[in-house]
Amino acid sequence: MERKNAWLDYTEQDEKELEQTARAYRLFLDAGKTERECVEELVRQAEAAGYVSLEQKKASGEKIKTGDKIYAVGMKKIMALFHIGQEPLENGMNILGAHIDSPRLDVKQNPLYEDTDLAYLDTHYYGGVKKYQWVALPLAIHGVAVKKDGTVVKVAVGEEEADPVVYITDLLIHLAGKQMQKKAAEVIEGENLDILIGSRPLKDLDDDKKKEAVKANVLNILKEKYDIEEEDFLSAELEIVPAGKARDCGLDRSMVAGYGQDDRVCAYTSFLAMMEMENPVKTSCCLLTDKEEIGSVGATGMQSRFFENTVAELMEGMGDYSDLALRRALSRSCMLSSDVSAGYDPAYAECFEKKNSAYLGRGIVLNKYTGARGKSGSNDANAEYVARVRKVFDDHNVAFQTAELGKVDVGGGGTIAYIAALYGMEVIDSGVAVLSMHSPWEVTSKADIYEAKKAYKAFLLDA
Repeated sequence: MERKNAWLDYTEQDEKELEQTARAYRLFLDAGKTERECVEELVRQAEAAGYVSLEQKKASGEKIKTGDKIYAVGMKKIMALFHIGQEPLENGMNILGAHIDSPRLDVKQNPLYEDTDLAYLDTHYYGGVKKYQWVALPLAIHGVAVKKDGTVVKVAVGEEEADPVVYITDLLIHLAGKQMQKKAAEVIEGENLDILIGSRPLKDLDDDKKKEAVKANVLNILKEKYDIEEEDFLSAELEIVPAGKARDCGLDRSMVAGYGQDDRVCAYTSFLAMMEMENPVKTSCCLLTDKEEIGSVGATGMQSRFFENTVAELMEGMGDYSDLALRRALSRSCMLSSDVSAGYDPAYAECFEKKNSAYLGRGIVLNKYTGARGKSGSNDANAEYVARVRKVFDDHNVAFQTAELGKVDVGGGGTIAYIAALYGMEVIDSGVAVLSMHSPWEVTSKADIYEAKKAYKAFLLDA
């Protein structure tokens, strides 16, 4: 059952809408290189589309009613949007779920040091990365430092043309004989992923401080530009990400290359689908989580009670809350748990089973089961629900394909579906095919981005 390339059926109007979607998506990738930045940008766009915060709605004393557009944010890193439908919330919701965190390097709590006239920041990698991919690249620093008085200082260095970048050095090939014999996992050790941030010493220091003159100069710059001290690193969240904007990829401009497409490609297309909803029958919901790359743990991950608590507050605001009503609302919901799939790469064909692989340009991917090897860690959606989703996509002329994540014995992976399924709701994994997943620069097809948005809107309408 080979699926057709979606490009072959596009009209001129389809291609126009596709390019508009791809451009909006690239701009979102540029604006949101951290989970905090993603939430900020999506709140801005949601409010422009008529959404109001749950806190604001509660403070107004107005009852939440059909047609209302509500969003809630948790700790600036997790977000849920609701478009209240005609049916009671107790009848369930149509939910789009995705995550907005991505693999990266995090600056440690005590990171700044100097060695032989070079200043560095020590890092800890976040999520599954090939460490050797992060060296010899222009990198940017994004995040916040929070001072003891509660002041939040935003940091973003390396994105503007006039900005400096930071860098992780690699060993020159002429001296790398021993390094080249190492396994890929050991070529670059985690503790060697230190960020080079300066080499100019501060002049006219006392003798006892001259050994760290470069570090002192860096601290002076941080004080002047951001009014932060070395101690403020203790309460900072600084992320090291590839510098530069997302770009069209390919001479035919058919693809997008950029950082963080796992899983912002599913997150943003889900968000766009929400923005296009009008008068839904069932309440539409878009849930964008943090911490998926490290197991969906913590207060902003899917394993937290953020979503459950938010739905409870929503029902209270509608005058419909009870513990049983909340349980019914969650168990009667349907969800597309969206995360990227490994796109078939002919260069690494030995890792894929061709009949059950995701291909660029053939539409959104459905994963009945994810997990590893013997479906370990898999939600494994039931056949009835798969059939239901198939029909929705076919009824709305959505190009889709089914896939697994590589050969059975090679590896595997999953997303938040198995956690949502704990509520008893119907849920299936879906998403967009990606090349070079978890690398600093990932590649997706514009056709798949467009079909994902169409698929998510169709699901909200008819699931």
